[in-house]
Amino acid sequence: MKAMLLLCALGGLMACNARAEVSEAAADHFLIGFSAHLEAPPAKVYVALSEVARWWSAEHTWSGESANLSLKAEAGGCFCERWASGSAEHGRVILAVKNELLRLNAALGPLQENAVNGVLTFSLKPTDDDTTELDVDYRVNGSSASGLDQLAPTVDAMLALQIDRLLRYIDTGKADEPAVDEPKESGSRRAARAQLIEEWSKQATAGRAANGGTVPAPVKPAPPPKQ
Repeated sequence: MKAMLLLCALGGLMACNARAEVSEAAADHFLIGFSAHLEAPPAKVYVALSEVARWWSAEHTWSGESANLSLKAEAGGCFCERWASGSAEHGRVILAVKNELLRLNAALGPLQENAVNGVLTFSLKPTDDDTTELDVDYRVNGSSASGLDQLAPTVDAMLALQIDRLLRYIDTGKADEPAVDEPKESGSRRAARAQLIEEWSKQATAGRAANGGTVPAPVKPAPPPKQ
């Protein structure tokens, strides 16, 4: 059963957090599902999906800058990241139905080095009061040596963050949470991103080992310097 995001009556999406749920998980696959009722028409939600540079978290990019992202909502359209010293394809559109559905073939982040297949689907359903029912499904499949059940919780948290930011962007035009007076996190953005990638690699290696697979040395791509 998919987790349902309950919108806050007074604070709108700003006071709510996205909650995705791992509904299936095994060594060779996992399925994460999410659903929400949005106080916006499907046309607005569909446009927001392609404005990925405005809501995708910079912490989950290779360059460290969300502004380097782009997504063209048509078959073959690239969910890509381009910066001065490199580029990356996060996914590719395999089905686009305006204001109704957007589906990408996407092995997100460090999943791409594990040679798995991921399909990310955004389904939009209009309601009578010109609001939208949004369903998001992320299905990832690989060999039994992929250890995907070990990676599922981390991917779940990453996807919940992205959906939370998407909903906030649709609701307010800004994906970031309101500023609060909290101590700054130690370390740089680059260090945090490298730590995340290393943790994913460790979990994937542990999963392959637990399932009797051959364990290659983990590959940790070095992020380019910030521009």
